[in-house]
Amino acid sequence: MQTPQCRGPNHLLIFLGPILLAVDWVAMESQELYEHEKEPSYWDAQAKATLDAALKLRPREHQAKNIILFLGDGMGVSTVSAARILQGQMAGRSGEETMLAMDTFPYVALSKTYSVDKQVSDSASTATAYHCGVKANAKTIGLSANAVAYECNTTFGNEVYSVLRRAKAQGKSVGIVTTTRVQHASPAAAYAHSVSRSWYSDADLPSSARRHGCVDIATQLVTNVDIDVILGGGRMYMSPKGTPDPEYPTSNSRKGERKDRRNLIDVWLKAKPNKKSHYVWHRKEFDEINVRTTDRLMGLFEPKDMRFEIFRNSTRDPSIVEMTEKAIQILSKNPKGYFLFVEGGRIDHGHHDGIAKLALTETVMFDRAVHRAAQLTRESDTLTVVTADHSHVFTFGGNTPRGNPIFGLAPKKADDKMPFTSILYANGPGYVHINGSRGNITMVDYYDEEYMQQAAVPLDAETHGGEDVAIYAKGPMAHLFHGVKEQNYVAHVMAYAACLEPYTNCPPYPHTHTSTGCVNTPSSLVFGIIGLLWLFR
Repeated sequence: MQTPQCRGPNHLLIFLGPILLAVDWVAMESQELYEHEKEPSYWDAQAKATLDAALKLRPREHQAKNIILFLGDGMGVSTVSAARILQGQMAGRSGEETMLAMDTFPYVALSKTYSVDKQVSDSASTATAYHCGVKANAKTIGLSANAVAYECNTTFGNEVYSVLRRAKAQGKSVGIVTTTRVQHASPAAAYAHSVSRSWYSDADLPSSARRHGCVDIATQLVTNVDIDVILGGGRMYMSPKGTPDPEYPTSNSRKGERKDRRNLIDVWLKAKPNKKSHYVWHRKEFDEINVRTTDRLMGLFEPKDMRFEIFRNSTRDPSIVEMTEKAIQILSKNPKGYFLFVEGGRIDHGHHDGIAKLALTETVMFDRAVHRAAQLTRESDTLTVVTADHSHVFTFGGNTPRGNPIFGLAPKKADDKMPFTSILYANGPGYVHINGSRGNITMVDYYDEEYMQQAAVPLDAETHGGEDVAIYAKGPMAHLFHGVKEQNYVAHVMAYAACLEPYTNCPPYPHTHTSTGCVNTPSSLVFGIIGLLWLFR
């Protein structure tokens, strides 16, 4: 194995100074911290340490062996900010000063999320952009904008191919982890080509689409690309119609629904007879998987989407953190490297429901998966990208004081003499008017896990937002993420960094160094230092 290229002090020194200061700050009681913040010297010292770190930042200008793409579905900037505060408050702190794992990434850009046909996009067209490198039309997956939604005959000849597929073609291992069903729009664009994101199984295909030769997404999951690790939900789309679900055997709504009577789990298990493949549907089986002897793993833990983290049964279903860990451990055995896609897909669902606690808790867990990946990888050979497909019409404000509970009230009443929560939605199911006035939440438990924040416009489901979303990056060629970019640029940077099609004029391999003075300093080491300092706070 090649020794990582030495790039001087890089991220350890770059981030250690500010982080050491931050750990000191968060260890203080809130009042003590507030007293320090009154002094100009406090802010001067913080800024000087950050400036010194920025001056030492050097890009890693060599080829990436591995690529991990983290996608927070619906994770707009306001969601990231609120989740940061929530994570801090969950640890008993004020919250605003907290650093998420993604906050430590040295390179940040903005992504323009519109699609070819929509100003405010959906998760299908955006997935085609960041997976395949071209912008597309709403509702379509893995197809150029020449394809028309729901018109099967526009599929053929308009296929575009993902970075995952290109990575597999060059001998890398590939994997998908999601908290939704594995046939959902975001992961599906990595392997499928469909004019409808909703054609999960053949039962969802119109008869005209079947006649024209269109194939459902679940079938494409196991036939288009040999995906080594598949973890998420979506059992019912893989089994013959009427097959009882192993976890909910008496539920008629969770039975298999395939009309073609195929068992796609068996198709996947038998596809590579020379490799050791396993299928699991329960946490116990998942935990028993030996990553050293397992070549391929499929884990489908729910009939449809996995449960929200708040309602997850930890004895039956693994978390996104645990699925990410297992995926990396299996994929990293390939000496040629790997591509892994990890989606926090239920951030989006929490927002659509107008329930901020669901969305923000999902975001906190998503960030913990980013943290765990940093501990398991090396920044010298792994390009890690964290981004979102689109935003939501979610906001928090109201002149709240420092440390205000993120799900709490604004300090003053509105002009209608009633209180309001800091978090609000521009539209959605939280619109409730009684006798021409919005609901009075004085006697409502707005800290409840299923409290629906108020919305300005009534809709059955809250909508996506159209503003730019952030891209966070670290590792080889991460410096190419800067400024404001079109969303499809994400796929091109990943392909270039790993020397995948269509790029042949690639970054060099890292130089081999034998000097004992050369130290690799990935962000995982930074996180380890944070942990140690936190223990001794």
